[in-house]
Amino acid sequence: MSSPLPPDDFNPPTGAAMVLEPGLRRVLCPNPSPMTYRGTNTYILGDHGLAVIDPGPENASHLQAILDAVQPGQEITHIFVTHSHVDHSPLTRALSKASGAPVLALGDWQAGRSEVMQQLAAGGLAGGGEGVDAAFHPDITLTDGETVDGDGWSLRAIHTPGHYGNHLSFEWDNALFCGDHVMGWASSLVSPPDGDLTDFMASCARLQRRKWRVFHSGHGAPIADPAGRLDWLISHRNAREAEILTRLSDGPATAYALATSIYTDVPAALIGAATRNVFAHLVDLTLKRRVSSSPRLSADAEFRLI
Repeated sequence: MSSPLPPDDFNPPTGAAMVLEPGLRRVLCPNPSPMTYRGTNTYILGDHGLAVIDPGPENASHLQAILDAVQPGQEITHIFVTHSHVDHSPLTRALSKASGAPVLALGDWQAGRSEVMQQLAAGGLAGGGEGVDAAFHPDITLTDGETVDGDGWSLRAIHTPGHYGNHLSFEWDNALFCGDHVMGWASSLVSPPDGDLTDFMASCARLQRRKWRVFHSGHGAPIADPAGRLDWLISHRNAREAEILTRLSDGPATAYALATSIYTDVPAALIGAATRNVFAHLVDLTLKRRVSSSPRLSADAEFRLI
């Protein structure tokens, strides 16, 4: 899960289009929080016909900053969205209107949701944590593996569900715009029914099969060692699973009870997110037939080892 802002040297100015490498700039949105770190990273790709990746939340100053980054002889031709959390997708509507560019994504806010998460949502479990942009509807839907060619750039969509069902990452020149699936400053929040840990681990394993040059994430600095970060994420989740199973060996417990006993250093305001994170593990363990729930699989169920 996300954690309080750690001390480091990533603190760029908001609103400035900073060059990361030839043909790629980043504009930081002024929306810092314990969930978004310094703010949402919006990426601008290209030299003439531009692709904007993750415009961010509804924020007038950030919209103006993106538009101000369009230099003479340039125009925004495509708007890509990794996923429809409220810190990533809402500004697409104003940016699309201002630029005339279409919005491309996997689908609406419910697209890509796994069967078990569909069942939990139908049972009344609502999203938690980062907030869903339920009004999000792309102009163009992308499929896994689909390539979009622009003016001097090409992006390949990779479906990486886990943090969110409709989460896409975008491959460019052996780099990956990985949204919130991988971040360098914290592990990704996986909060059912929007997030699915089984999918998250499968997406990590899929990305491990490639040797990547760099990851550009939705929050924080570029990740210079993608392979090392993926290894850490997987081992971190495996360690958390082991800890949950150890706690359950002492007897049945709810997700909340497990979270409060495991996340002893987390501020009270983040215990809800921690509980969602534990519940994500419990759903995954249920599918693996390692635990059972009573009276049924739900966020407030009691779980026990099988």
